[in-house]
Amino acid sequence: MCPWGSWPQTGAVVLRGVAGSARARVTLFAVVVLLATVSAGWVTARAGADESRCDRFAAESLARAAQVTGSGADVLVVGDSYSAGLGLDDAVDSWPSRLPGRVHVAGFSGSGFSRAASPCEGVAFAARAREAVRDVRTGPVVVEGGLNDWDQSPAAITAGFQRLVRVVGDRQLVVVGPALAPSRAGRVPAIDALLARLSDQYGATYVAMTGLDLPYLEDRLHLTADGHRQFGDHVAEQIGALVP
Repeated sequence: MCPWGSWPQTGAVVLRGVAGSARARVTLFAVVVLLATVSAGWVTARAGADESRCDRFAAESLARAAQVTGSGADVLVVGDSYSAGLGLDDAVDSWPSRLPGRVHVAGFSGSGFSRAASPCEGVAFAARAREAVRDVRTGPVVVEGGLNDWDQSPAAITAGFQRLVRVVGDRQLVVVGPALAPSRAGRVPAIDALLARLSDQYGATYVAMTGLDLPYLEDRLHLTADGHRQFGDHVAEQIGALVP
């Protein structure tokens, strides 16, 4: 006899072990099912949210595209939320309105050089530029962005840039780099350097924006109305000679 009381028989131990294992397996299975259900629900909700946001951004993009500003030679601007005017009381006041010429804007919030910069389908700069250059057949093509590529690899950004160059063809390409938005400032220098290098390699004019101290909205990402004016005036100063 065991000094600490009756020791269970070997068979009983095995039986309890089997039952315990079964219970553990059942519990584990239930947890896995629960996690899968929660995950599926989250993915579905996220997909729905992305779809709703993409629809809103598409509507805002069309509204901004309908507002052509200025007069004279055509200028085409392809860009992200800065070009689309996200956060402004009137999107027509986005920075491209400060440029010389008759300015056409193809802006889509959240888009970038790389395809995966946005969850919205077919909105990368090259994809949208393909249609835009058919609508605006002459004049320089100004492409603004990079902030939404903050989490993309250099290879993905480079591939997107190369697609853009092929779409623009022999037209003058101006690339306007990302501003030092506080919420993404840590990644901006690397993106700025990459875009400057690619612009030089492919014969595009590069306009760096990292030297500007711009005012931002509370989200620390998008520009205030005054920020748009400063942004646009700086670009206008750099490319004025390209617009007859």
